[in-house]
Amino acid sequence: MKILLAGLGSIGRRHFRNLLALGEKDLVLYRTHTATLPDDELAGYPVETDLTQALQKHRPQAVIVANPTALHLDVAIPAAQAGCAMLLEKPIAENLSRVEDLRRAAEESGSRILVGFQFRYHPTLQKAKSLLQNGDLGKILTVHAHWGEYLPNWHPWEDYRQSYAAREDLGGGVIRTLTHPLDYLRYLLGEIETIRALQGQVSPLELSGVEDVAEMSLRFANGAIGGLHVNYVQRPAVHRLEIVGTAGTLRWDNADGSLLHLSVGEAFGGIYPQPAAPTQTVYQPPAGFERNQLFLAQTAHFLRVASGQENPLCSLQDGIRALELAMAAKA
Repeated sequence: MKILLAGLGSIGRRHFRNLLALGEKDLVLYRTHTATLPDDELAGYPVETDLTQALQKHRPQAVIVANPTALHLDVAIPAAQAGCAMLLEKPIAENLSRVEDLRRAAEESGSRILVGFQFRYHPTLQKAKSLLQNGDLGKILTVHAHWGEYLPNWHPWEDYRQSYAAREDLGGGVIRTLTHPLDYLRYLLGEIETIRALQGQVSPLELSGVEDVAEMSLRFANGAIGGLHVNYVQRPAVHRLEIVGTAGTLRWDNADGSLLHLSVGEAFGGIYPQPAAPTQTVYQPPAGFERNQLFLAQTAHFLRVASGQENPLCSLQDGIRALELAMAAKA
C-alpha cells in the first residue's frame, strides 16, 4: 500500500516508525522541512513539498495527517477529494469552519477516515467499556477525568513556546490538545449533551493566546453528571478516570494502565442501607505493555480500514463531535 505521510514531527515520526514495524515500506513524505527532529531516519524515502503534485504523482491509497492542528484540513480535504483513506490526527482541525467541506468531500469520494484517538485501543479502557456495557456498574451516576502534564517536558528537544500546543495560530491550547477524554468519555458512556467550562491561562508559562488550565462540567444523555480537568502545568503528570454507578465504581490510572473495579451489588438507597463490603478486581494491561502499543494497534487497524477490511473504530463524525465539544468549552 502506498502511503503519504503529511507532517514529520513527533507524532509523524511515531507513525513512520510504526508503519515500518508493520512491514509498510512504500512511503512518501509530504513535508515543509520545519520539523525540529533530525532527518537521518528519513533518508531514502521520496519527499514532496507540493501536496497537489504529491497526490497526482504518487496516487497514494492512504494518507496520514500528522502536521500541526491548524494545517490538518489543508491536507485532509484534498486527500479526501482524491478518495484516499486517511488517518487524521486529533483534533481534526483548529475550529469548525471547514469541517463540513471535509465531510462532503469524504462522502462524495468514499474516502474512509479514521480519527487518531488512540486511547480507544487501550486494553483496560476497552475492559471498562465491556463492564459498562454488561451493566456491571448499574446505572451510571457520575464521572470525573483528570489529565495534567507539564508542557515544557513534552518535547525536550524544542522550545515549547514554538510548539503547536502553545500557539493559537496553530490550533493549540490545553482543551484542544488534550481532547482525548472528550472522545473516550463518549466512547465509554455515550453522548455528552451539555458542556460548560472555566478556562484560561493561569500559569507563568509563555503561551501565545491559549489556555493552560480548564475545568469542564458535563451532562451525559444517560443522565450522568461529571467533570473533566485538563492542564499544562502539573508535575508529576497525572491522568486518571473514575466512573461511579449504583452497583460500583471503576478507577483507571494511565500511569500503570490499571483498572480497579469496586463492585457493591445493586442495593442502593434506603434510610439506613447496610454497608456492603466491595468486591475488588484489578485488571492490568498485558505484560510488557507500553504506550506505543496504542499507536501500533491504531496503525494496524488503519491499514485494515484503508484496505476495506474494517470500519473505522473512531469515525470522522466522532472526530467532529470531539471538536464541537472542545470549541463549546473554549467558548
